[in-house]
Amino acid sequence: MPVIDLSDLLAERTRKGPLTGVDAGEKTLGVAFSDALWTLATPHSVIRRSKFTDEAAALFRLMDARGSDVLVIGLPLNMDGTEGPRCQSCRALGRNLLRLRPDLVVAFQDERLSTAAVERTLIGEADLSRSKRSQVVDRAAAAWILDAALDRLRTLGGG
Repeated sequence: MPVIDLSDLLAERTRKGPLTGVDAGEKTLGVAFSDALWTLATPHSVIRRSKFTDEAAALFRLMDARGSDVLVIGLPLNMDGTEGPRCQSCRALGRNLLRLRPDLVVAFQDERLSTAAVERTLIGEADLSRSKRSQVVDRAAAAWILDAALDRLRTLGGG
């Protein structure tokens, strides 16, 4: 299946599993999952970036364990809405994952300021130290991205 617009993801509601959210950083992939009803995003884990096939295999193992075949990747748009090199990298990640697993559904969600929002929450509400924040920020950012996608889907679907 090709990369689709997030608004077209509503047509995929026939799929029974949760959505997988990914925050693709330079050093890690933060991973989060929704529930099967696509209402709540929960941080899950972090995959260290190394060789692409190893990263993909680790991500697919997590997705298979949860029964997920829909992937929402954060798209780090510039503040003016344009796409830069990091967006190209995230789009390439989606295309490359599709080459390995053609039945996967891939969509993108604007992730501007996701890490900043997560950092503020972890500092302000959770009162986590810098070292503890670094352990959870990537997976929390993935959940923030996925939650934003779920909110958008609810708005598009009238629910």
